[in-house]
Amino acid sequence: MDNPWVMFVLLPLAAYVIGSTPCGVMIARSRGVDLRKAGSGNVGATNVGRVLGSRWGYLCFALDVLKGLLPVLGAGWLLGATRGDAAPPTDVQAAWLLVACGAIAGHVASFWLRFRGGKGVATGLGVVLGLWPFFTLAGLCALTLWVVVTKISRYVSLGSIVAAAAFVPLVMVFHWRDWTALWPMIAFGGLMCTLIIVRHRANIVRLLKGEENKIGRKKR
Repeated sequence: MDNPWVMFVLLPLAAYVIGSTPCGVMIARSRGVDLRKAGSGNVGATNVGRVLGSRWGYLCFALDVLKGLLPVLGAGWLLGATRGDAAPPTDVQAAWLLVACGAIAGHVASFWLRFRGGKGVATGLGVVLGLWPFFTLAGLCALTLWVVVTKISRYVSLGSIVAAAAFVPLVMVFHWRDWTALWPMIAFGGLMCTLIIVRHRANIVRLLKGEENKIGRKKR
C-alpha cells in the first residue's frame, strides 16, 4: 500500500474510532450501573472488576486489549510491515505507529465520553502485541512482569507502572542489533510508556502515602 491518505489518515482515524469504543461503560450500563459514578470513576477494566465483579473486569480487559490488537494487526498486514523480521521502511513504521497512536488515543480520549477515557494499559498491551514481531516478545515479558508484581503486591497500578517502565529496555535487549533501523518504534514505545505512567500519577501519590487500593479490598 502506497496511498498516503490511506496510510497516514484513514487507517489511524479508523483505529481511533475503534479505540474509542467505551467497553467498560457499555458493560456497566448493561448491568444498570454508570461506571463514571461508581468505584474510582475510571472506565477501565480495574474499576469494572471492582464495581461489577472479576469476571466482568476480565471481559472488559480482553475487549480493551482487542481494541489495540486488531487495528494494529490489520494495519500491519495492509502495510506489509509484518512480513519477515527485517525492520520496515521508516515511512511504513510511521504509518503503522500512527495507527497504534490512534487506538490508544481513542481509549484515553474517547469522543463517546467527551474525550475522556481510561489509562491505556490494556489497549496499549494490545497495540504492543499487534506490532508483530518487533514489540510482541517484549510485550509478553512486560505482561508477565505485570502479573508477578500485581500478584505479589496486590496493587494493579504498581504492576502497570513497573511493566511500562521495563518495556523499552526489554525491546532494546531483544532487538539490540536493530536499534538504528527501529528508532521510530523505540521512540514510540518510550512515549507510550511515559503516557501510561503519567496517567497513573494519582495512583503513584496514593502508593507513596500508603492509600492505594489493593485487589480484593473495596475502595475507601
